[in-house]
Amino acid sequence: MRNIIPILGAATLFMASCQGGTAKKTQAKIDSTIVTNAAATPDSIQCYHYIKNRDTATLSLKTSDNKVTGTLGYNLYEKDKNAGTIAGVVKGDTIIANYTFQSEGKTSVRKVAFLKKGDQQTEGFSDVQEVNGESKFKDLSTLKFNGSMIFSKIDCK
Repeated sequence: MRNIIPILGAATLFMASCQGGTAKKTQAKIDSTIVTNAAATPDSIQCYHYIKNRDTATLSLKTSDNKVTGTLGYNLYEKDKNAGTIAGVVKGDTIIANYTFQSEGKTSVRKVAFLKKGDQQTEGFSDVQEVNGESKFKDLSTLKFNGSMIFSKIDCK
């Protein structure tokens, strides 16, 4: 009986150490997979801001394949603030999206366009028309990216 207790104790310690090693290896593999998948994700969010004098605006974008979603907000001096969401498509280096926003207690929708140049997004402007309660560009080929609103890339908060 005395000989069995040390043998059982040793066997228990041996089994525990084997399971601990397996558990650690399994957890390490899970952690590695999470890190690898997070680093390889093309669906990362990119954030931008625009600041000129007393005017500011923020933009965050999440792209997946050729689709884009995100948020956009303007705080232009002596004008009403507005903030909302964007959803649209990416065509090459250009984003065309619907901007659904709140301003003066009213929900509105208008088209927005951005041209990516390096770490910047330049907002495009063109003549618009009202179609079914939404402001849309009359002709996408007349969009002008003249640099009046350039959003610079920043770290997302």
